[in-house]
Amino acid sequence: MKLGFLTVALGQLPCEEILDWAAKTGFEALELAAWPRSNDRDFSSSTIDANMSPQEAKDLRTKFDDRGVEISSLAYYDNMLAADSGVRAANQDHLKKVIDTASAMGVELVGTFVGRDITKSVDENLDEFAKVFPQLISYAESKNVKLMIENCPMDGWQEPGVPGNLFYSPSIWRELFRITPDSFGLNYDPSHMYWMGIDHIAGVLEFADRIFHAHAKDAEFLGEGMYDNGIFGVISQRLSREPWWQYRLPGLGEIDWQEFIKALYDVGYDGVLSIEHEDPVWGGSVEKSKKGLILGYRNLAKLLV
Repeated sequence: MKLGFLTVALGQLPCEEILDWAAKTGFEALELAAWPRSNDRDFSSSTIDANMSPQEAKDLRTKFDDRGVEISSLAYYDNMLAADSGVRAANQDHLKKVIDTASAMGVELVGTFVGRDITKSVDENLDEFAKVFPQLISYAESKNVKLMIENCPMDGWQEPGVPGNLFYSPSIWRELFRITPDSFGLNYDPSHMYWMGIDHIAGVLEFADRIFHAHAKDAEFLGEGMYDNGIFGVISQRLSREPWWQYRLPGLGEIDWQEFIKALYDVGYDGVLSIEHEDPVWGGSVEKSKKGLILGYRNLAKLLV
């Protein structure tokens, strides 16, 4: 298993600067952020330009090969089922550009979200998925690329208290995997399952054949926020705004990483474990984020073989 990180953590630093720092620090892989240059989504960045030419993509891949760093996937997590037809079309068009770039670079995986049409019920969104995603999956297959979805619920992304990404629970995974080919899978993140109360080890065992990539992100519960608001969180701007949980870097939260990594090894996973840095304690600047990534690296590296 190789250890890497999602480049969103280092903001808009040039790709080669991130690559050089990662190689020097000991990381073996990078998950390259590929959002549009003009984009206002939080926790996103544009480490690479999905509009680059095939030759530029090949040249960039050579730079990674020269430094001995793998490109584990290209990352563009946005709403593929957006209610606004114009937004939906733009998001899907950009996803196809990311797939094209991955293909030109010889990268097998592209990560995204299913998203959700917030104006429709869950059942209606399942029907929308069945209309939209077979075409996207087929397009990726034609480019020798596999699509994968991160299991983040994106709580409150479109409406307060409502999951904005449909693909967040085992019951939904079973249904959507039932109607999709084996080339469609998971970028498995245990942190989301942990704070939602879902067994993240059982998920590894059940969905082993669909885990294409794994995120390393931790989480912790915050007692005061839980006491004030419970699991529904803050429901009024006039009342306590204390959160009841937050993301942490691996080893700084409550997940047992030895147990999680053992489960991955037990099911034969030998891909990349990619740190997704969303820890508020170690964010706010490039230098602080780098220190956070080093902390995560040190906590995980000793558990890998």
